[in-house]
Amino acid sequence: MKVYLFEKPEVWQHARKLTVWIYTITKKIPAEEKFGLITQMRRAPISIASNLAEGTSRKTSKDQSHFSTIAYSSTIE
Repeated sequence: MKVYLFEKPEVWQHARKLTVWIYTITKKIPAEEKFGLITQMRRAPISIASNLAEGTSRKTSKDQSHFSTIAYSSTIE
């Protein structure tokens, strides 16, 4: 199985685990929150992993840093 460069950092691996955990706990939230709280909670950890992955493909450290900052902001969300 091929491992991509963005999959190697420990922080990306933790973001993936966070995504699975969030999906697990949001299954227990009432259905009426489906389009509010649940949607927001599920999007945030996916954004973390996605931005970390995109940042690894950037050539300059400034671009890489920019995507790390976006990932951090999603963590705060």
